[in-house]
Amino acid sequence: MVTKHISAAPAGEPAKVSFKAQMLQVREDAIVQAANRLLAEKGFDLMTVDQVAADVGIAKASLYKHFPSKEDLAAAAMVRVLGQARAFLAGLPEAAPLTQLKAVARWMMEMQLAGDMPSLPSQNSSLRAALMGNKAYLDGLVQISDTIGGWIEQAQKSGELNPALPPMLVLYTLYARACDPVLEFMRAGGQHSDTEIIDLVLATCFDGLSSR
Repeated sequence: MVTKHISAAPAGEPAKVSFKAQMLQVREDAIVQAANRLLAEKGFDLMTVDQVAADVGIAKASLYKHFPSKEDLAAAAMVRVLGQARAFLAGLPEAAPLTQLKAVARWMMEMQLAGDMPSLPSQNSSLRAALMGNKAYLDGLVQISDTIGGWIEQAQKSGELNPALPPMLVLYTLYARACDPVLEFMRAGGQHSDTEIIDLVLATCFDGLSSR
């Protein structure tokens, strides 16, 4: 990651970031944005560092000054998404817990259909190590999980969600909507709009498949 150069400032005034540091940060942001897009489009295994560098228009050696590995790139992309998720949660209006959970699931599916949700393998030791070693990723994940977990517990207490289900299972089920292949299968069928697809998947997620 880039180390920002801060110029000295008089006491009581905010420190100024140098122009060079600003340019490095802009480039780093562009790298993460490109990695995010390619991870959503190709997935972790098919994305290469060369593709990310070419997308940004820089040499691979320059990219490595910011991120030493593809795993670190993926971790940075996840930190970016978690930041967007935290902003989304913070902007939600007050509502019943179940309404909040549905809003979160809808947002994740909208992100996937828009090509903004990174696709990462669940079984990759080097990638997992990079994620577990990234404090920003862990902090963001814990904060988001605590917020959603609180809504799950409240919805179970009120009877809106099945109280017999482990809250962690419900949490993982919601997280799975961010990489649900059903969305693309339905889109490929061409019979429903994206909004209709999300509504249908939300119905199966929260109402199940049995007739009512």
